[in-house]
Amino acid sequence: ISPTLSLSLVALFLFLLFIEMGVVVGLVDELMESGVVGIVIPIFFTLLGIFLHNPIVAFLSRLKDQGRELESHTDPEDPTATGPTGEEIEEEEDEFVPLDYTPYTPEESRKRAEDFYELTNKRRTVRHYSDASIPTGVIDNIIKAAGTSPSGAHTEPWHFVVVTDLKLKKQLRELIEEEEIINYQRRMGDKWVGDLDRLRTNWEKEYIENAPAIIIVLRSPYSFEKSGEKKIHYYHELSTGIACGILVTAIHNAGLVTVTSTPMNAGNKIKALFNRPAHEKVVLLLPVGYPAENCQVPNLSRKPLEEIMTSF
Repeated sequence: ISPTLSLSLVALFLFLLFIEMGVVVGLVDELMESGVVGIVIPIFFTLLGIFLHNPIVAFLSRLKDQGRELESHTDPEDPTATGPTGEEIEEEEDEFVPLDYTPYTPEESRKRAEDFYELTNKRRTVRHYSDASIPTGVIDNIIKAAGTSPSGAHTEPWHFVVVTDLKLKKQLRELIEEEEIINYQRRMGDKWVGDLDRLRTNWEKEYIENAPAIIIVLRSPYSFEKSGEKKIHYYHELSTGIACGILVTAIHNAGLVTVTSTPMNAGNKIKALFNRPAHEKVVLLLPVGYPAENCQVPNLSRKPLEEIMTSF
């Protein structure tokens, strides 16, 4: 509703109301006697219209919204009803589609579960990479797999930046190592640094340059629609965490290796380097590629099932 139209409606509403109450007749009689009726009445109703403009516009908007709601709930059996069009009904029906589901026999399910465990159990964190290039399309499908992750209200709060440019990888390494030196020397503390000794890791991150590709995972608490309206991302931290799990698994499934690196205190510099918006947060940095020749990893074991599962 335009301001001019709404102001006119307010003035008309007040005028009719006051006529019904007999106020206008008495007021006009008094003003006629004083000779200022042509000046006072327009000013009076204009001031009233300005004062009551917002409340009445809000009231009219509520009536309009209620009318829309009634239209959307119109009885489809009533031929005189004004309900949604055929296209709108078809669009609403298309919000749900048949599930694309492949059933397995009990034996197939057990075999697939066992095979998948054997596959994922071979996954290891790798910090040393060869310079072998990754086949075209592999990274794309890995990212698409991560994008299938569930998210709160299907808001998909993640974004993935893939870096293969040598110059950018060098800049990325430099800005991360600037912060990592401080992390290891001051921020992390002796206990944390000591716990990492057996993994032979330190502030130097040569894998950022050596790996053929880097995937940076970002999350955002909100985004903006094309209309400019703000869209809230529910459970954005948990949703992006699940996507990261699928991402790491997809990397391993493709025969590649990675390390889940958390570039502490370097997030803003990373976003600036790749022109990402301020509301996004860096979650993980994943170098992706093939292990270097004669690559070694720590001799670690995983907790047995009885330590990670409780059944009732």
